[in-house]
Amino acid sequence: SSKIRNLEVQSADDVAVLEDCADFSLAKTISKIEEKLERGDLPDCLDDDIIPSVGNEIGAEAQIRFLKAKFRVMQEELDSVVCECRKKDDENQNLKSRLKDAEEENTKLQRTISMQHSQTEKYKMLSQEANKKSEGLQQEVIALEKVLQ
Repeated sequence: SSKIRNLEVQSADDVAVLEDCADFSLAKTISKIEEKLERGDLPDCLDDDIIPSVGNEIGAEAQIRFLKAKFRVMQEELDSVVCECRKKDDENQNLKSRLKDAEEENTKLQRTISMQHSQTEKYKMLSQEANKKSEGLQQEVIALEKVLQ
């Protein structure tokens, strides 16, 4: 059980992923425990957190059934967490893709804004020049009208 706890701690540090324990099989683990129990090779420290205090009062068969049920529940929880993790990974990839698209769109819009800004400045300059030219022509018109009178 201490080896199992160490594996749980190690896999918790780097988030347990099925690829990390590809050779793990619940059926193999249960059969190994049953073999050890039949041979009497199991350690005496089975009074840890796995079996509740009532576990000391029930027989070995009941303890095995309890542990098998606990294994099944843990396997279902692991499958659920792995499934949720995969969903989160997919969502993360989707969000990364959307972020990349948004950044590309932002870059395009920034270029467009920059071009429009420079065009605006260009047209302001042309407008100012046209206004100066218009004022000059109006002065000439006024001067010519005075000459004609």
